[in-house]
Amino acid sequence: MVAPARAASASGSARRLNEPVHVRVEAHVDGSPRRVNRSQVTLVREEWRVADRWWTETPISRRYFDVVLAGGEHAVVFHDEEVGSWFSQRGT
Repeated sequence: MVAPARAASASGSARRLNEPVHVRVEAHVDGSPRRVNRSQVTLVREEWRVADRWWTETPISRRYFDVVLAGGEHAVVFHDEEVGSWFSQRGT
């Protein structure tokens, strides 16, 4: 199951495990991330799309990227095409 990116948690409440969090992404013209939270993306390791729940009032359409940042850390970020925002989500 894919966690809803739009769900806002109340201030001070516990977050669900693996809940997506907003990130700042500067993208290339082709839509791939160039910077994540001001860190340069040095490598896009993998890219994939998720389209699910198209039959509901809250469909999911996401473009995921597994990236390596300039400091060597890995990140999984996605662009939620339904709301037009970028999020980060830990792999499980």
